[in-house]
Amino acid sequence: MAMTPAVTILCENCNEDFLDATKLLLTYADNILRYPNEEKYRSIRLGNPTFSRKLLPIKGAVECLFEMGFEEAETHLVFPKSASVEQLKIIRESIAAERYLRLNGGQPVPPAAQASGDTASAPGSSAAASSQPATSEPAHPSSLESSMSFFVTLQSNFHHVMMYENLELQQKTKSFIPQQNLLDLAQQKLIETMKGDAESKLGIEDFLVLELLRWFKQDFFSWVDCLPCSSCGGSTQNTGSLSPTTDDLRWGAQRVENHFCQSCQLSTRFPRYNNPEKLLETRRGRCGEWANCFTLCCRAVGLEARYVWDSTDHVWTEVYSASQRRWLHCDSCENVCDKPLLYEIGWGKKLAYILAFSKDQVVDVTWRYSCKHPEVLSRRTRVQEAWLLHTINGLNASRQQSLSPGRKKVLMERLLVELVEFISPKKPKPGELGGRNSGSLAWRLARGETSTPSTGSSTQAEGYVFTPTEKERTDRLLHVSYSASKDQYCRVSNNSELVQGWDQCVWAKESVFRKVESDWQMVYIARTENSSMGMISWKFDLGQVGLKIKLVSVMVHSQTFHSGKVCWHLQAGQTMTEFSGDGKMQSFPSLSGVSEFSVVAKLSGGEGETSWQHAQLFRESLKQTEESSFEIFIHLENA
Repeated sequence: MAMTPAVTILCENCNEDFLDATKLLLTYADNILRYPNEEKYRSIRLGNPTFSRKLLPIKGAVECLFEMGFEEAETHLVFPKSASVEQLKIIRESIAAERYLRLNGGQPVPPAAQASGDTASAPGSSAAASSQPATSEPAHPSSLESSMSFFVTLQSNFHHVMMYENLELQQKTKSFIPQQNLLDLAQQKLIETMKGDAESKLGIEDFLVLELLRWFKQDFFSWVDCLPCSSCGGSTQNTGSLSPTTDDLRWGAQRVENHFCQSCQLSTRFPRYNNPEKLLETRRGRCGEWANCFTLCCRAVGLEARYVWDSTDHVWTEVYSASQRRWLHCDSCENVCDKPLLYEIGWGKKLAYILAFSKDQVVDVTWRYSCKHPEVLSRRTRVQEAWLLHTINGLNASRQQSLSPGRKKVLMERLLVELVEFISPKKPKPGELGGRNSGSLAWRLARGETSTPSTGSSTQAEGYVFTPTEKERTDRLLHVSYSASKDQYCRVSNNSELVQGWDQCVWAKESVFRKVESDWQMVYIARTENSSMGMISWKFDLGQVGLKIKLVSVMVHSQTFHSGKVCWHLQAGQTMTEFSGDGKMQSFPSLSGVSEFSVVAKLSGGEGETSWQHAQLFRESLKQTEESSFEIFIHLENA
């Protein structure tokens, strides 16, 4: 009987350890087979002393449980009802066959990794692929419980990413993605980039990543804080957990949140599904669901992708750029690409462990996401570094046994490039969130990081002018409002005409953008990350239709932090009238008789690396969909 990768690794242990571990593994398997409906036999508590002592320290033992079908569920390993009993039987028989040989004097089956000479080309696999004396093994962490928990996380994620390789699931996923449309847009941007930079080495896949991110955030997936009440549609509060149903467990939802409506006294269930196939249907969640489904989408369109786990409670995706020969950070929640310092510098996270999981390997990529390596190293106390390295090498050796020498060489070369990258910490400029400090102009243009007008970036005269329509001329009123949460203008005085997009009605803007904080559920307009000054204006021209101002009233809301500044003024010719962004409606009799004017905001100041965030326009919650952040009434009369 051919052995699976986990059983092969298990066979590398000495006889005593092998026999102790396999006795327990067979007990777990046999209990499920004998009592398939008994829940107590389908769950293994991670803190169980027998599990900690007899399985955790043994190479390949916990991997065998995952190959049987067990899944991680916080404090337990669980054999879900959706798991294949036939698969469990296969792993069980393979273990039993080897155990029988050893108990009856047969020789241990040579591990495949030792039988071939290819293992040495797998990244860091030599320690796991050869028999070493006990004294040469890396020391285990001082806390067995901590190492056990960490190992289960590693193995669980490494096992989970194989779901993305299911060809039927990839085909199903492609049916949701407008791939040809995204490719057309990517091709168009590639052509535009080549015109601006003939030396560009970027490929179509680089632009496809950007288009896929945009589509996923804007058109496909949605963020969930608390679901609306299933009865009245009102707001709810997360008041704890509910028991998962059989169907919840089938789709990997070990946890179900209780979103309770105080008005109806009813609960709305929010299962935290972990199966990306189910997420194609629900299309909602928080960062876990977003990264899970987005990584699947990347694999479905043929991109090499990794699922990235951060121990400070965030997950995202990395995509390999063949043209740039490196892995690109992609956060679908934020619709950002190649900004690895976003979390440490922009969000202020105290990073410790960040690991990337693909179908081929696990890589510790922590150092890509930090420019403060000594601080990060001081926080890496959950497990010993030697233990972590040894464990990752063992996982990779097991996974890569069936790979060709050519593929192993490719992985090794990529890993070496990454290690060189990790050696030198990045040095972000003040206000920079971690976009590349180097790289071609083409790549920075593609992500809107320069001020070249042809790219539709942050320094650009939009040229939109509000001119009264026939209805507004008749009613002698021009009334416009803007909602930041909806990112929508409403021309109330013209039958409530709606215009989507904050910059679609702007006269001019310089170094500003709309920032959406998915985690905090807030939105606002701020300066771009590398600018000291930002400006935005809206223009109104009444003279074209023979009218002038009788009275104008304006309400705007702006907010500052630390030494940030926002200066508002109305400009009519050479006359400027300053006013406050306190969210109160203010009237300006001095503009009576004027036929053309602009509303202007200038943003500046702030402190430190996040100074760009310290001056904000129209800051509001994404849940405040009925509030206006900017509103203007212009009462008209004949010129």
